[in-house]
Formats: sequence, C-alpha cells, structure tokens
Amino acid sequence: MDIIIHNSGGVPIYDQITRQVKGLILRGELREGEALPSMRLLARELRISVITTKRAYEELEREGFLTTVPGKGCFVAPRDLELVREDARRRAEEHLSQAADIAKTGGISLAELTEALNLFYGDESE
Repeated sequence: MDIIIHNSGGVPIYDQITRQVKGLILRGELREGEALPSMRLLARELRISVITTKRAYEELEREGFLTTVPGKGCFVAPRDLELVREDARRRAEEHLSQAADIAKTGGISLAELTEALNLFYGDESE
C-alpha cells in the first residue's frame, strides 16, 4: 500500500492517510476483505507515531471503509462503491457551489477558479 506523507502543507498526517486509503478503496486498488497493514507496521513504514495510524484507521472504520477483526487486523469493509462515489460527488458539488458563489462575489473569473481547482486536485494525486 503506497501512502505518501507530506509534512508541510497543514493537512494532518492522519487525514492524509485517511484520504489516500479512501482513494485506494474507491479506485478498486484495495478490494473488499483485503487486509491493511497493521497500525504498527504502517507507522514504522511511514516513520510516524502508532497513535497517528490508529487515529486514521479509527476514522476509516467510523466512516465504514474498514472493519476491525480483533486479533486479526483491519480489513476493507464491504460497501456499495457506487453509493460511496455518489455521496462524494454530492458533497463535492455542494462545496463547488459555495466556491462558485464566493468567486463570483469576489470578482474571480471562472478561469482563475478552474486553475485553483486544478492545483488542488493535482495535489491529491501526488
């Protein structure tokens, strides 16, 4: 499982892990029932605190992406990925609507807003 952590930028490390694991699941790179590395192993590989990986895994479990089997580890939970994608699309559209309203009010052109979105979206794929 390839997770890349950026120490600069203001996004908490647990949130970076959470976002990237969600992306792996939604893209089908991690499949239902597939085991994730143990919290200790992931912490060691990323050179971060076990507490940080624990927080990320707990967040993923709370959101229904992972399931924990005591004594065995964390696994990708069964989910209807189309429903998950639709929910993500709906939430993104809500935020984009707000961003468009703010941009219009602030005199920001569509080209400038599109450029900003391309920068933000590009950061996620790194």
